[in-house]
Amino acid sequence: MATQKNLSSILKKNSGRDAHGHVSMRHQGGRHKRFYRLLDWLRDKDGVKAVVTGIEYDPNRSSDIALLTYRDGEKRYIVAPVGLTVGMEVISGDAVDIKVGNALPLRSIPIGTLVHNIEIKPGSGAQMVRSAGTGAIVLAKDQDTIQMKLPSGEIRIFHGSCKATVGQIGNVERKNRIIGKAGRSRHMGIRPTVRGVAQNPRSHPHGGGEGRSGIGLPSPKSPWGKPTLGKRTRKRVKYSDHFIVSRKKK
Repeated sequence: MATQKNLSSILKKNSGRDAHGHVSMRHQGGRHKRFYRLLDWLRDKDGVKAVVTGIEYDPNRSSDIALLTYRDGEKRYIVAPVGLTVGMEVISGDAVDIKVGNALPLRSIPIGTLVHNIEIKPGSGAQMVRSAGTGAIVLAKDQDTIQMKLPSGEIRIFHGSCKATVGQIGNVERKNRIIGKAGRSRHMGIRPTVRGVAQNPRSHPHGGGEGRSGIGLPSPKSPWGKPTLGKRTRKRVKYSDHFIVSRKKK
């Protein structure tokens, strides 16, 4: 099925470069030309039924996408959950059926329901649980406080007005895919990765030495000399961290 022209645009290639043209993300570049599909993360067209008129491949995300055609003629893309097929009807609103593809506030979703595309703040649009095969479970409710168990095992609090979509995201078997050849990686924009011990000592702390050599002591290093493999380096605290009830299981 052809991509909707009014819902897509050419995706610019940055090849891992920042605004100054310097490589800020290694191993990127050379990918095939892509169109970016504009998805409806808000699901704010409440009370209007839409028919699924197509399930399409999207190169920019791990899951497939579904094309919705509303009764007034408007078309929008959403992430395609498991069980959503062409010809089915979906709707969003406060008091709609608990059916795959329907979007409604968390306060209206029964405990134990599998959902995806969850808003962190009401009206912000779906920000969590958006990749292939994932789904979160509604654990408990206390007035407008909803506890959700995320795919990582983390338990997090959400406001009851935050919207979510019923069901598990499709393309569940994606994690088992085999790339197959180097050329496919290059088409996807992934450039080769070279081991540190195979480089020279000016390029990597693990490099150099006569013949084969190990990574050395006291600890493995990143290409910039920072400790890695277990050393915690992230310091930034996210604004939503205080909503976490328990961290993901190790």
